[in-house]
Amino acid sequence: MANSLRGEVLNLYKNLLYLGREYPKGADYFRRRLKASFLKNKDEKDPEKIKQLIARGEFVIKELEALYFLRKYRALKQRYYSDD
Repeated sequence: MANSLRGEVLNLYKNLLYLGREYPKGADYFRRRLKASFLKNKDEKDPEKIKQLIARGEFVIKELEALYFLRKYRALKQRYYSDD
């Protein structure tokens, strides 16, 4: 793996690990799944395949952020608006 891609992969892992703290099923569940998915692809050498995997990880980051935003929005909506 090229050193530039290694840095991107590590940065992706750190970002996902940070976002996993608020995962609905728990941080430990998320951490185990995250580690397993990264270990599954640890022997990948093709730079194009690595870039595809990084793009997939960035998509997961966007999905997690949307999930958290939606959860916060629903909580605020329940607090301030009644279902009359």
